[in-house]
Amino acid sequence: MAFPLLQELLISTLALLVALLYIKSWRSRNQWRPMDWPVVGVLPSLIGRIHNFNDQITTILAAYGCNLKAQGPIASGMRYFVTCDPANVRHIFTTNHANYPKGVQFAEIFDIYGGSIFTVDGELCRQQRAMFQSFMSNPQVVALMERSSRDKVVNGLLPFMNRMASTRTPFDMQDLINRLIFDLTAIPIFCVDPCCLSADMPSMHVANAMDTVMEVGLIRHILPPSCWKMMRRLNIGPEGKLATAHKQLHGFVMEMMVKMKARSTEQDEVPAVDIILSTDPAYSDGSLLSRTLLNYMVAGRDTVGTTLPWVFYNLAKNPRVASAIRKELAPIASLKTAACISSGTNTMLFFEHEETKDLVYLQAALYESLRLHPPGPFERKKVLADDLLPSGHKLHAGEIVLISIYAMGRMESVWGKDCPEYMPERWLSEDGSKLRYVPSHKFMAFNSGPRMCLGKDIAMAQMRTIVAAVIWNFEIEMVEGQSIEPKLSCTLQMKNGLKVIVKKREE
Repeated sequence: MAFPLLQELLISTLALLVALLYIKSWRSRNQWRPMDWPVVGVLPSLIGRIHNFNDQITTILAAYGCNLKAQGPIASGMRYFVTCDPANVRHIFTTNHANYPKGVQFAEIFDIYGGSIFTVDGELCRQQRAMFQSFMSNPQVVALMERSSRDKVVNGLLPFMNRMASTRTPFDMQDLINRLIFDLTAIPIFCVDPCCLSADMPSMHVANAMDTVMEVGLIRHILPPSCWKMMRRLNIGPEGKLATAHKQLHGFVMEMMVKMKARSTEQDEVPAVDIILSTDPAYSDGSLLSRTLLNYMVAGRDTVGTTLPWVFYNLAKNPRVASAIRKELAPIASLKTAACISSGTNTMLFFEHEETKDLVYLQAALYESLRLHPPGPFERKKVLADDLLPSGHKLHAGEIVLISIYAMGRMESVWGKDCPEYMPERWLSEDGSKLRYVPSHKFMAFNSGPRMCLGKDIAMAQMRTIVAAVIWNFEIEMVEGQSIEPKLSCTLQMKNGLKVIVKKREE
């Protein structure tokens, strides 16, 4: 057992050395395709271009017609098929989905969520989804989500932005949104407010630990398993950082559960913990319960928290879209303003979930941002049995399929020549009154097939209310000279945040 481990570690080290030569020799070239080296495969190419991983994958797939086969070092077992072909996606996620589980290696990569909905397959996945659906559809949970969204936006988000507007002080919109969404995700799970979005803006150690899980997760995807497992045993490098993150996250769950038990229970509050324990006694095991609750936190926080900064980035770059959203909001705002005047209150406007559900242009603006900046830029599947894809490619048992959701949203063959442009109108009917239907295998921001995101409707409702409140009450301007690029991670968070200046609107 020790020999293969050492062999793969040496090969990986060699790959890093070769990558240095590879980068130097190819630095002056504009068009890049992955070099399949003897022995080490495409690993040097991935490492050499990992700083803008998603854009490079997009370039490769555009050059290769949306599909590419590649392999890692010999003896690593890393045989990949990379695709952004909608026909292949439909086959993999829907038509023959049973042949493409996430697999054991995926569960190992995200071991902190082991046994929860994010990592399991088959019957276990169906059971977990049923339990999660029970939680998300509980009327008391839905009411708590809506109430906490209103309270946090009205009493936290908008007042903070108003203070920044009054002094024209720049701030990090991504950090502000992450604080808001962290609180909004934790409240229905524990019925306890972590108060990350508060006047003193406390340190975000737990949120940073979640980021670490996703950052190290990408490294685990790329390196041979034996390589990162050796680092884990030695507690060095990114694996040492990940071990610390695991302790922080499990400690957070335990702390929140203590606070949950100590709180004064309200009749209309049902935490996720109670629903889970009443569904399956197996969750009385504290470890499994902790992993499941962390999974729920990530599901809510990473989807909305990653998406909204990109939405505000796109709206700041495209003020005509922000104006169109305000025009759509105007009839609702007029009624709300009149009510404020008659009651003698002078407050910034908040738009309820029900008030925004039929706003098609606002929804189109969100979808368009999700197309260009999906929160999860890729999906990973394991091939169980040999299969033939609609594209004509033959897959063999044991191979790994990587689906680039990021690349799919930027493919001219899928979205047309104007695909690089942020254009919400592509989602609307000719008269602009309705949303166009786009199948999930073409637009995978919320996954596709039997593993379609169960929280899609709630996530969209939450994003509509937040964006509506911010865009109606403020104008957003990006600070000049900043570098906007994705973090090296399994999620598409911004590496350097989003520095903005806001101006209070008087309408």
